[in-house]
Amino acid sequence: MDMIKILHSYWAYLAVLILIFAAINALIKFIGKKEFHAKDFRISLFTLIVMHIQLLIGVVLFFVSDYISLISDMGMGAIMKDSTLRSNIIEHPLTMIIAVVLITIGYSKQKKKLTSNSKFKTIAIFYMLALLLVLAKIPWNLWLS
Repeated sequence: MDMIKILHSYWAYLAVLILIFAAINALIKFIGKKEFHAKDFRISLFTLIVMHIQLLIGVVLFFVSDYISLISDMGMGAIMKDSTLRSNIIEHPLTMIIAVVLITIGYSKQKKKLTSNSKFKTIAIFYMLALLLVLAKIPWNLWLS
């Protein structure tokens, strides 16, 4: 379990950095009315892949950790009353799933767009929303220590 936790923590740095890069890239190129190139497609695809891998690592970590037994032993009422447990067991996983869904939707929608500006706009909106969610639910006290 420790190896999975370490992998989840370190992969998170890559995931956040590439998400920031992809969101800012799309926003700048949308505002600048730039052409959508293969490089931009690869950036959005790489972000999608990295974020899905992070989600999979997180799901594995969730199930190999003691969270399931904690839920069973304490009950959801007690979990919800404890802010740390609620954050780790409910809020963080759910928020990250929503962020990955937003990235997936944004990536899928941009492929159907015909103009560069609409592609960048779609990526910028969905990836920025995902970035806000990710940054809001990173356990900063653990991550930076």
